[in-house]
Amino acid sequence: MKTDLEMVHLELKYCERCGGLWTRPRGSGEVYCAACIQPMMELPVAPRRRSQPRLPLNDRKEIKGQVELGLVDMGLVCWPGGNA
Repeated sequence: MKTDLEMVHLELKYCERCGGLWTRPRGSGEVYCAACIQPMMELPVAPRRRSQPRLPLNDRKEIKGQVELGLVDMGLVCWPGGNA
């Protein structure tokens, strides 16, 4: 007697809404348990605003050290393959 068995791989997942532990098919990407899917689908979708990334302006600060040392004064030694 030959039986054809189908193997389904599952993984444990925490629901991102209620925190409950449930199983989902491996690699499916589902993030909500069965009880939370419908309430999450009923929520309105937030509008997406596209904006250009901006750098902060007038954010310069002057930093003055008390001792100014050059590389030689600091005793920096370079070896082949990197700094020591």
